[in-house]
Amino acid sequence: MFGRIDHIGVAVDDLDGAIALYSERFGMREQHRETIEAFDVEAVLLEVGEGHVELLKPLSSESGIGKFLERNGPGLHHVAYQTDDIDSALEQVKAAGLDLIDKEPRTGIRGSRVAFLHPKSTGGVLTELVEPAH
Repeated sequence: MFGRIDHIGVAVDDLDGAIALYSERFGMREQHRETIEAFDVEAVLLEVGEGHVELLKPLSSESGIGKFLERNGPGLHHVAYQTDDIDSALEQVKAAGLDLIDKEPRTGIRGSRVAFLHPKSTGGVLTELVEPAH
């Protein structure tokens, strides 16, 4: 169902400070930066091995990341798993009894197709499925 961990999503309130931390202290190179209007965030992908750390800064306090920061402060937001066929993966996780936040994929960073699973059914971890753009 999943090929590998695609990225770890981290909610931040200071994007430049977080980029400095990850690039200067951890040696991760900034690979991509994008504003994702559908999620109301500015996102930065940093390279780590074959995966990424995705830094997410809310564009408003009403966004999902904005609400997360208000409740929890900066930190780990989600784990994303890569799949070659998100439609099939969604059917499989639904059949396995997991609760879907997204019944249909949405457009994510770099034109990927993404869908989230509810943390109440995934051991408390917000889980994202990612089908990269081809």
